Amino acid sequence: MTVEELKNGPLPQHVAVIMDGNGRWAKNQGLARTNGHKEGLNAAKRIVACAAALGIKYITLYTFSTENWKRAQEEVGYLMSLIRNHLRAEFEFYKKNGIRIDHIGDLEGLPKDVQKEILNAKEDTKDFTGTTCVLAINYGGRDELVRAFKKIANSTESDKITEELITKNLDGDNLPDVDLMIRTGGEQRLSNFLLWQCAYAEFVFTPTLWPDYKEDEFMQDIYEFQKRNRRFGSVPDKE
Repeated sequence: MTVEELKNGPLPQHVAVIMDGNGRWAKNQGLARTNGHKEGLNAAKRIVACAAALGIKYITLYTFSTENWKRAQEEVGYLMSLIRNHLRAEFEFYKKNGIRIDHIGDLEGLPKDVQKEILNAKEDTKDFTGTTCVLAINYGGRDELVRAFKKIANSTESDKITEELITKNLDGDNLPDVDLMIRTGGEQRLSNFLLWQCAYAEFVFTPTLWPDYKEDEFMQDIYEFQKRNRRFGSVPDKE
């Protein structure tokens, strides 16, 4: 399966990825968990570049959840450092691939220096017109909904709640619904990720640990999406 072959079929507009398996990959290699996260970053760059080559409009990466704060302080500190330094150092990668950076999650709950790097990355790449890479950092689906409902309750529109109003008050109010959700690492659950946006997403679960997830498998997962019959609750006339 090649990029050009995939482009001849229907592409998902929005792909979301739960990048699971960094810690287990490191353990299998006899390395510290931090090494797994570093390799996971390399995998993320591979897959985002591949998505850009395919012409996928949005790819959202579950980078750091609201529950991840429960991990060991050393690991959390390393992840914050990795996020901060990656955003600072990868501008040429974004530019080369036309990637625009966006963010979902509770920004104010992050360290000030991480907040600054996220905002700087969004500003620096705002005019790039290729794939939008959405980083879900300090993100939880339930937390996002709670914050959205609070916005609505404090607005003048609280008496006319609709699906459109809720969507407008989510973090990624400009994002389309997820078409394809991919989870690596063998687990088969959403883990509080994009609960509202995944209402009609297609799911692909792979046992491959995230650092080992390569472009060919990503393209195979896109091909699997192309074979799905998406009904959105309706029944085709021919049935």
